[in-house]
Amino acid sequence: MLDERSKLLLKALVERYIADGQPVGSRTLSKANDLDLSPATIRNVMSDLEELGLVTSPHTSSGRIPTSKGYRLFVDTMLTMSPDTAGMSLTLPKELSPDQPLKIINSAAQMLSSLSQFVGVVVVPKRNSIFRHVEFLALSERRVLIIIVSPDGDVQNRVIHTPVVYTQSELIEAANFLNANYAGLTMNEVRVRLRSEVDSLRREIGELMQAAVAAGNDPAEEEGDVVISGERNLLSVSEFSADLNNLRRMYDLFEQKAQLMQLLDVSDRADGVRIFIGGESDRVPYQDVSVVSATYEVNGQVLGTLGVIGPQRMPYERMIQVVDITSKMVGLALSQGK
Repeated sequence: MLDERSKLLLKALVERYIADGQPVGSRTLSKANDLDLSPATIRNVMSDLEELGLVTSPHTSSGRIPTSKGYRLFVDTMLTMSPDTAGMSLTLPKELSPDQPLKIINSAAQMLSSLSQFVGVVVVPKRNSIFRHVEFLALSERRVLIIIVSPDGDVQNRVIHTPVVYTQSELIEAANFLNANYAGLTMNEVRVRLRSEVDSLRREIGELMQAAVAAGNDPAEEEGDVVISGERNLLSVSEFSADLNNLRRMYDLFEQKAQLMQLLDVSDRADGVRIFIGGESDRVPYQDVSVVSATYEVNGQVLGTLGVIGPQRMPYERMIQVVDITSKMVGLALSQGK
């Protein structure tokens, strides 16, 4: 636990380092308007903060910079959020409509990048297959063709191998039951209902319905995609431009879609804006990187995640506002007309 004096000093140090990017010395802190402490007192407190692992001295510099642990304490307990968002031009192009989701997503990524001057990232909503009609056709023993027709007329054909042999009459009965009770739902919605209803269904109907759900969810569609904007902004960030290995790791991350999705995936299970600071856990394995992210949703259903990826030395208050407002705008834009 830190006393109030230590908290004030740590807050002043983090804010000055975020603003200037230079190690902060005791003489600089002694000039802070809200600190009435001598340089000697400040040096003693800074030594205590360093022993606690909240700040560190880079190389031979007499000044200190925050550690991942110091940033985390600052973010969790010292941020003072202002409702004033003046100066933020947070408007998606008016010509975009909800039937242009990819354009909305691209516009949001560009807006995140432009406002943050870092990298904007938006996870594209996962497509949930909706079926209008399904048929089962016996091909041979234990091989069944599933024909799934979407509301817009697209047809998917899937061949499955069944553990038992079904007669054509059983296949027709299962298809009729599925069409009568579940048509118009997404495959994910059918899956949820089946969890509670499968025990009450006849065995062959339940098994065929589960097989249809599994076949109707295209793995490529479930994986989703990521839209990235502003990678070139990192060239202007000293933490990356001065260290080519750091910069190379970041560009490798943007090329590895699966790793980037994993980086943002945790927000699918969280409300509000989340901040992940590199080096404090395996979630963000890159020491100098922070991620500010939030989910966006339509009608209470989470569709995806968006956020800003940049250095630990980022203006967190502004990033939180940018990400929070953008997530709400994307949800609103996608929900218009629903």
